[in-house]
Amino acid sequence: MDFPSRFLYLFLDLASIAIPLAWSFEKKVRFFRDWKYLFPAIALTGLFFIIWDVVFTDWGVWGFNPTYLSGYYLLNLPVEEWLFFICIPYACVFTYRSLSYFIKKDLLQAASPIITKVLIFLLLLIGLIHFQNAYTFTTFISLALFLLWHLLVVKSPYLGRFYLAYLVILIPFFTVNGILTGSFIPNEVVWYDDQENLGIRMFTIPVEDTFYGMLLILMNVTIYEYLKHKGYRK
Repeated sequence: MDFPSRFLYLFLDLASIAIPLAWSFEKKVRFFRDWKYLFPAIALTGLFFIIWDVVFTDWGVWGFNPTYLSGYYLLNLPVEEWLFFICIPYACVFTYRSLSYFIKKDLLQAASPIITKVLIFLLLLIGLIHFQNAYTFTTFISLALFLLWHLLVVKSPYLGRFYLAYLVILIPFFTVNGILTGSFIPNEVVWYDDQENLGIRMFTIPVEDTFYGMLLILMNVTIYEYLKHKGYRK
């Protein structure tokens, strides 16, 4: 096992957070001031996804190629996977916050209820039809219910901004996830049992990953926004 390949996943984690972390001290955005809201969001969301990850790894829904790992594990998950739930949300919420700062107008505000309703309908439909596929069912139904909660209970004013940010986030998403799933390397870092998903790949990326990522980031943004506005009201 050569040194570069052994630390590939770790490198992707650190590369994902490097620029957002450095620019957190930029004098206009000053994202570091939001750390007190962001880090609890990362911790709470990470707890949910780590439990999900541990269970699905144990079931063989997905797994990890040791060739690209440092070799350190916690609860049967590589440490790189733990870092994933810190580095990726940090970078994505930074992107969301920066876009909100530099683009004053909520470009998708009017369209966001329609987008949300269409997503809920399609996710519920596909998830229920493919209830036998663990990754598809769990991801689609979880995201659909979370969006439904946003629509009916939270009535979030920031979903339009989130959708715009996620469209931007999809650009690095396809790069990083493409590497993890084998688009640019001989073998995948993270492998999937296609019996547990739709079997539809975008290049080498399971289509479910797009919605898994959306749920991951939206949960972080939701807690971040709640804590931030709660803090402002004090």
